[in-house]
Amino acid sequence: MNGFTPERPGARQFPDGFLWGTGTSAYQIEGAVNDDGRAPSIWDVYTHTPGAIHNGDTGDVACDSYHRLDDDIEMLVGLGVNAYRFSVSWPRVQPSGDGPVNQSGLDYYRELATRLRENGIVPVATLYHWDLPQALSDRGGWPNRDTAQLLAEYAALMGDALGDLVGMWITVNEPLQVVNQGYRTGTHAPGVRDDAAAAAATHHILLAHGLALQALRATAGSDAKIGITVDPNPYLAYDEDGHPAADILDAEYNRMYLDPVLQGRYPIGARAHTLPPQALIRSGDMDLISAPIDFLGINYYRAHYIRRGDWSDLRLGEVPLAGHPGFVEYLPPDVDRTIMNWLIVPDALYGQLVRLRGEAGSVPLYVTENGCAVDDYVNPEGTVDDYERVSYLHGHLDAISRAIEDGIDVAGYFHWSLLDNFEWAQGYRRRFGLHYVEFGTGRRLPKRSAQFYGEVARTGQLPTLEEALRRHPSADAAPASAAAA
Repeated sequence: MNGFTPERPGARQFPDGFLWGTGTSAYQIEGAVNDDGRAPSIWDVYTHTPGAIHNGDTGDVACDSYHRLDDDIEMLVGLGVNAYRFSVSWPRVQPSGDGPVNQSGLDYYRELATRLRENGIVPVATLYHWDLPQALSDRGGWPNRDTAQLLAEYAALMGDALGDLVGMWITVNEPLQVVNQGYRTGTHAPGVRDDAAAAAATHHILLAHGLALQALRATAGSDAKIGITVDPNPYLAYDEDGHPAADILDAEYNRMYLDPVLQGRYPIGARAHTLPPQALIRSGDMDLISAPIDFLGINYYRAHYIRRGDWSDLRLGEVPLAGHPGFVEYLPPDVDRTIMNWLIVPDALYGQLVRLRGEAGSVPLYVTENGCAVDDYVNPEGTVDDYERVSYLHGHLDAISRAIEDGIDVAGYFHWSLLDNFEWAQGYRRRFGLHYVEFGTGRRLPKRSAQFYGEVARTGQLPTLEEALRRHPSADAAPASAAAA
């Protein structure tokens, strides 16, 4: 088994109109956490909790993008993409989560969206990328139904403010991670470990999507495309014995969020403690959650192989599967991995796209995140030679191209991320960016992957991997390399 798909001769051509983008999120890049009326989010509080984040890192400064809009626009223009996915910081535009609007925050995002439009780049705005105002967390957070209604009010506010500029809206990013890491395992903000809270948060964040969709339909204009981004992880039975656990994981991690949005029901096969209690599901909720969307965003990073295994006698490549005694996650030694030990399986992305065509019907699909961490560094020649990322990118773009050839409506791809940033619980030790950030000075430097991806975005053609690795364009010719410190 190989981590990359087989080479095919010649360049692969993507269709006209394909969106080539890259993505970021507000807390991970903006910094300026106390500037111009912004209030704390749950991540401001969580990152300042001792032991919560690697090395005690915080997003207080991050990439300082709030003060470096010119640098970020320069990077995007030089990259040659035609779309940019960013998120709006809820506590920057509505500090308390309800009530008065912070005009300085709105002005920042309006300037960002305007500058993107001026440069021929479609603004793609994510309403909720995990930075819940701390004031709302103090009132119960996502286990509290009121939070769903407040997200809808925030959505209406943003639709009114940016509806003439934003081309696509994503209501919620990865509800699975909001629930699972935020309220079940406690490894992300707000750091809660409570199955009942997680089950309630599951329903309320999906309800928030439905209510926000309704609010944006009323305020963002008739041309607005509105959807949600999920991260269905492929749980693949490595052999026939792995199916019992793999099927449960698929229900609890994937269909828990896909089925309500696409079919208006919660999945069969999930364990009772993971499902929202019936008492929380009011009349009309599922109709709101399953209202038609204009697209489905898919975040994909890795695959998981599941098989039976003896926890007391683990074999090479086996990791105990928490909550599933007698089953292990298996890391086959012949499959490439990233430095985070994530398996590199582009064929699993192809498989997810095939699956979702069947489940989403005619709804277009966008790969809204895909990327890998690399142990990047600036070499003595002043370049960042992240050829591992080039190979990773190539393999996954090839998988998307094959899916399109097979009739699947994949309408765009957004690489994660535009630049190295604050990587949640990993702090600054994991770099996912196409551009290297010198934290401390804020200087940006394009990596080899930026040169490769920019060429693909500008031409719509994917060369062979051999050609991509052979060309090695000069970093001196790349834009944004001299972004001032």
